[in-house]
Amino acid sequence: MCARIRMRGLTLIEVSTVLAIVGVVAAVAWPSQQAQLQRARRMDGITALTLLQHAQERYRAQNGHYSSELALVGSARSPDGLYLLSVADADRDRVTLLARARPDGVQGGDADCLELSLRLNQGLADVGPSGRCWNR
Repeated sequence: MCARIRMRGLTLIEVSTVLAIVGVVAAVAWPSQQAQLQRARRMDGITALTLLQHAQERYRAQNGHYSSELALVGSARSPDGLYLLSVADADRDRVTLLARARPDGVQGGDADCLELSLRLNQGLADVGPSGRCWNR
């Protein structure tokens, strides 16, 4: 009697087809995933500017004006180190706080929101460059 043995497994064509489908799905999903990561990492800059805002308001309450020196109110880096912080044009009633993505860091490629700004005018805040950069 001749017994026929049936081989089980996948052919090379089936494996190639599955790998091609996985490759296409990955190619479509990768840019979206990277954009979401950049958006999530913006929270580091937003957090840093919010902390500076509170520190500036405390400084203003004690001294009657906003500080033009970052060292008096906070750090030059964001909590995770993704952004460099600075104080632009400060006077008695107004100050602009900036968080710029470090060019050598992972946020350096965030072309749309490379720099976040927070303008304080007598305690009222205005964010920039757009609310979208602030995840609003």
